[in-house]
Amino acid sequence: QVVLVESGGGTVQAGGSLRLSCAASGRTFSSYAMAWFRQAPGNEREFVAAIKWSGTTTYYAESVKGRFTIGRGNAKDTVYLQMNSLKPEDTAIYYCATETTRQRNKPSRAPEDYDVWGQGTQVTVSA
Repeated sequence: QVVLVESGGGTVQAGGSLRLSCAASGRTFSSYAMAWFRQAPGNEREFVAAIKWSGTTTYYAESVKGRFTIGRGNAKDTVYLQMNSLKPEDTAIYYCATETTRQRNKPSRAPEDYDVWGQGTQVTVSA
């Protein structure tokens, strides 16, 4: 089993930046794609960004394109989400997730396709 742990959440003013990190442990060779999702109170969980574990191509929701960057971290088996120009509507719990059951040409944007999730980290952006 793969275990994911997020870190880096916090409170920031609009226009500020945060960098989230997701560390994977366990059977990491079974992880084919890594993704970030977020969920605000009363809302559905929504796709934010994704990267294939062994690749470099990145994928983003339109709402964050140009502001957020996903990439592999310098430490082994880590991914990050650099969030710039944050807006109050970015406020949510952010989760990292991985799909271990199949390898896709492009990472899925559907949360139901991901079988391992981190515990989540709160991001709050004040107006």
